[in-house]
Amino acid sequence: MTIDDPARPETTEAPPSHPAPASPAAPAKPTAWSALRPLVLRMHFYAGVLVAPFLLVAAASGLLYALSFQAEKVVYAHELEVPVGETTLPLSQQVNIARKVNPNGTVTAVWPGAEPGATTRVLMADPDVPEDTQLAVFVDPYTGDVRGQLPSYGSSGALPLRTWIDGLHRDLHLGETGRNYSELAASWLWVIALGGLLLWLGRRRRNRRALFVPEGGPASRRRTLSWHGSVGLWAVTGLVLLSATGLTWSRYAGENIGIVQDGLGGATPTLTATVGGVAGGSSEHEGHGGAHTGGAAAQGPDIGLDKALDAARAAGIDSPKISLVLPTGGKGYVVKETDTQFPLELDSVALDPADGTVLDRLRFADYPLLAKLTRIGIDGHTGVFLGLFNQLALAALALSLILLILWGYRMWWLRRPGRPAARGAWRRIPVTLLLPLLAVTALVAWFVPLLGISLLLFLAVDLVLGLVSRTRAKAN
Repeated sequence: MTIDDPARPETTEAPPSHPAPASPAAPAKPTAWSALRPLVLRMHFYAGVLVAPFLLVAAASGLLYALSFQAEKVVYAHELEVPVGETTLPLSQQVNIARKVNPNGTVTAVWPGAEPGATTRVLMADPDVPEDTQLAVFVDPYTGDVRGQLPSYGSSGALPLRTWIDGLHRDLHLGETGRNYSELAASWLWVIALGGLLLWLGRRRRNRRALFVPEGGPASRRRTLSWHGSVGLWAVTGLVLLSATGLTWSRYAGENIGIVQDGLGGATPTLTATVGGVAGGSSEHEGHGGAHTGGAAAQGPDIGLDKALDAARAAGIDSPKISLVLPTGGKGYVVKETDTQFPLELDSVALDPADGTVLDRLRFADYPLLAKLTRIGIDGHTGVFLGLFNQLALAALALSLILLILWGYRMWWLRRPGRPAARGAWRRIPVTLLLPLLAVTALVAWFVPLLGISLLLFLAVDLVLGLVSRTRAKAN
């Protein structure tokens, strides 16, 4: 958002050609905003200058991630698409084909093709793939041909290209240490965005159109500020939502958010798939050579994948996009809808592998409101909530954030040496406003730890710069 200039007047109106005669008038009573504005401006300046590099990396990698969904379809078209045939092979037969191709893998789940011409994805636990990923074997459901094998990551089934970009965006491929960068960026994004919004709305201007429409004319700091503020106004809601959803799965703030969500009864419900507490063993399912379907399957009869899918359909799992998780460790089949595009189809059922009896049922409509909002928010952040529209919106937000940062630095350069508002702005804030402000700041800093730590660092830097400035002034 906007990095304002304390050296120039707030008004954007041209001065009158003939100054009006002065008339005595009582000084206007200062408003809460006039007292807060210098402090907001100073904080916005420091955050914009010091945190913006982290935001720039997050925005650039986020832009790549938003575009990676469509790139994935092109790069891996051979694995994902096949000519449409007349009949499809049973799922059990497709799984057996995948197992023959990779006998060392343990089948964990199957994703049938969601539309004609889509391959079946057989997921396997395999020691040769990276940690937290599974090996996906892509089978032609019409001919049984294996189209390829690729590591698959996460519930959205990200393939290597998208997985690599996701890792870059999440932690710069530096592991747990690298996650601090993205959490720092998410911690400050909403502060910078809302602070800039206040500064932009607080400027006096001749008409409201100037709020939303950037100025034209030759390049200048004023024109850059106009673009910075107007684009920021259009993007602020999306940026705040990106910040909030990004924090939900961060290391430190995410833990606090989870505690609050659980305390408010908004925890995501889970499906019970235990079959009578029976420990895991080995089993075989009906048909197609009797090969077992899971890696650590339980002893006893197994109706097999195809009958399990039929039972799930009869139980109301009617979305074309599903994940069929195989029995393991005394648990039954779990069939989950995975269509995250509106209207959401995210119901799931657990089935007894012996006869297909429904052990438990979980409907998305029964989720607590907070759990629904969390799921929708995360799916929106990761680009899977509304499909292509969602991905284009994410790309537009990422691009706008990149431009906002570059415009902010350009304004700083044009105003060099780029000093922020005068120090001591907090002293001019009324105590009745200052005390609640300090309390809210302390609470937010505790709840979002990287925000609090970096805020203390900013204050320390500001104090050091103030001491250096005063020392030089005395020396002169």
